[in-house]
Amino acid sequence: MSNTQPNCTALILPGGGARGAYQVGVLKAVNELTATGKNPFPIICGTSAGSINAAVLASHGHEFSVGVERLEQFWRSMYCARVYRTDAWTVFKSGMRFALTLLSGGLIKTDPRSFLDNMPLRLFLEKHLQLEGIQTALDLGELRGVAVTASGYSSATATSYFQAQDNIDEWQRTRRKGLASTLNVQHLLASAALPILFPAERIGNEYFGDGGMRMVAPLSPAIHLGANRIMVIGTRDEKPDLPPESPAEYPSAGEIGGYLMDTIFMDTLNADLARMRRINKTLELVPEERRQQTGLININSLVIKPSKDLRYVTQAHVNDIPRSVQILLRTLGGWGRDWRMASYLLFESAYCGELIDLGYTDGMNAEQEIVHFLEN
Repeated sequence: MSNTQPNCTALILPGGGARGAYQVGVLKAVNELTATGKNPFPIICGTSAGSINAAVLASHGHEFSVGVERLEQFWRSMYCARVYRTDAWTVFKSGMRFALTLLSGGLIKTDPRSFLDNMPLRLFLEKHLQLEGIQTALDLGELRGVAVTASGYSSATATSYFQAQDNIDEWQRTRRKGLASTLNVQHLLASAALPILFPAERIGNEYFGDGGMRMVAPLSPAIHLGANRIMVIGTRDEKPDLPPESPAEYPSAGEIGGYLMDTIFMDTLNADLARMRRINKTLELVPEERRQQTGLININSLVIKPSKDLRYVTQAHVNDIPRSVQILLRTLGGWGRDWRMASYLLFESAYCGELIDLGYTDGMNAEQEIVHFLEN
């Protein structure tokens, strides 16, 4: 806890595929509500799609408004083919590789890596990201650190790659660690490599996938970087689904996949937030003179999450998904019965724009909470 600074606020952006557009709307509201032009988040941490949003913000840590504007332009002009190849042959070929491997019992070596090829996203990020701005923001003192997390398939460890001020130490805990790095596109693609859907990314000698898979303590990178206040912009509403009134159909592979992604992106984060709040309550019971001996600090938090179930927003836009991807989703059973998986893959401007607008509305509706949190 020695890294912690007075009134040091962290922003945590969890994953969510195309749902990441919602985070941009909330950030747009934050930018208007603070109205100072100064970066309110000296620490920025992201996972999966949230890692890309985090990297753009951090690269403009010395010009927060510009970073938010660039994110909005990026997401409002989004389309699926910018993220993954949508031509029928590529999608069909990927599916057949999995099918041949399964049907042959592994005797036919087709090397299936993923259902979708995200080379377009790699090329786009390499062309448009201005990651050198991260060091500029650090040098100007407008940024304390930025971290993106990926999960190692060999080490079974969540690795948070961070670029930060010189006084930030690396860390090592059970199944998670922080490594000082100069962030690049590889780190972002590794963090955003949704299992099975997108190919794993090799960093050094190891292949990495989506950071949410192994990160059992999603708040920890922000705390290690020195945060004592944490704002989270989630990508899922938390209203529980009602149990079925009659026997349900057996869940399809697509439904299970969407369910697992929900778990990866938000469940561990919510559990970590609950754990942090319990620690805060426990610390309130400890006499002031004994608190330092615990090595723990009180960390305030604010969570902004969608006021609507994004599956219903998805349903209104599913026909915008390229035909080849629709067929893939139908094959996996991720079409019609549950729109979770589709909600992560619907990188189309109309859908992303609606999520930005929803995030902006939710952010403005939380004006009092946001202003109070950032100013106190």
